[in-house]
Amino acid sequence: MADALSEVLGEVLVAADGEEVAVSALAARGVSLVGLYFGCSLGGPCAQLGASLAAFYGRFRGEAAAAGGQRLEIVFVSAEQEQQQWQEAVRAMPWLALPFADKHRKLKLWNKYRVSNIPSLIFIDASTGKVVCRNGLLVIRDDPEGLEFPWGPKPFSEVVAGPLLRNNGQTLDSNALEGSHVGVYFSAHWCPPCRSLTRVLVESYRKIKEAGQKFEILFVSADRSEDSFKQYFSEMPWVAVPYADEARRSRLNRLYGIQGIPTLIVLDSKGDVITRQGRVEVLNDIECREFPWHPKPVLELTDSNAVQLNEGPCLVLFVDSEDDGESEAAKQLIQPIAEKIIAKYKAKEEEAPLLFFVAGEDDMTDSLRDYTNLPEAAPLLTILDMSARAKYVMDVEEITPEIVEAFVSDFLADKLKPEPI
Repeated sequence: MADALSEVLGEVLVAADGEEVAVSALAARGVSLVGLYFGCSLGGPCAQLGASLAAFYGRFRGEAAAAGGQRLEIVFVSAEQEQQQWQEAVRAMPWLALPFADKHRKLKLWNKYRVSNIPSLIFIDASTGKVVCRNGLLVIRDDPEGLEFPWGPKPFSEVVAGPLLRNNGQTLDSNALEGSHVGVYFSAHWCPPCRSLTRVLVESYRKIKEAGQKFEILFVSADRSEDSFKQYFSEMPWVAVPYADEARRSRLNRLYGIQGIPTLIVLDSKGDVITRQGRVEVLNDIECREFPWHPKPVLELTDSNAVQLNEGPCLVLFVDSEDDGESEAAKQLIQPIAEKIIAKYKAKEEEAPLLFFVAGEDDMTDSLRDYTNLPEAAPLLTILDMSARAKYVMDVEEITPEIVEAFVSDFLADKLKPEPI
């Protein structure tokens, strides 16, 4: 356990009293699950979570004292920029914290687990370091007594089991989804981007069904009232989890670690995830020619997929798109390297640490260059890490596979010096 956890957390954590605690010591305590708490000391949602998490953690500590072992540990990964604020926050917490000085590891954790907002709580297996549950906030709300510990993922068919609705009031059993590709659609009427996506998705759904594909969409509402749900659902030709079944809606959110809406998760006929980027795929493929949207190793940067630049470090190869074949040649150049990286991390059941893009010349690309203060050169090889506000740039006359592979390897080995964005 120590090796896997040390790879994630380093060798030492800090307790509330300032004492250092060796990560290797967690095994002796019987810890089997670690919750990574990404947050800050400021008021609002983080303060609310802190109170409920403390009560939740206290129940496990009480159980540990009675049983002689501790199943759960929490580690605070702070968003604080000032050490004094961090110290004050840690002193008020009953759990452990990543050292303030270990800023590089903090950024790596935010990127590794694709944390896009705070507070966020992600449970990982202490023996393997692998994610068990991405949405720990819902665990605290739905299972305050910890009866479902360790909250590991369950098959989609088990989580979704129960009656589903059509907008005419008819019901059908969830087993009607078996054998079909399924788009699990997390959305709400109060969310303008959701309503915009729904209009496009209705047309996509119709085209896919008319093409004879076995496809269904399951609406998982985040509406604030049943009336809003009914109004919104009346526009949808697919099925939904009943609004009153809050527990099942929450379990689906937990299963896929939903952090924002709209989100469209596309599943294969066995219930396994094909892509978490269904929203981007639908907007980029209006005619649905590439359904069911298996992920591409290298993407051409567009307005609709540019949001993915905020999900973690991204390799972006800028090219001169006035040459019609330049973008395609660039994709072919970096695709084998992207495929190798993706396969390596898939074998470890982890997400790849980099996304790969080719960027041509358009207004969006110009804005990206301006925002990141990049030179106008093309080709230009970069890695952009928006969350760390860092960039890595290789400006050479000719980009070769060897140059790209060395650039990526050095980045992953922390050998490159970042420039500020």
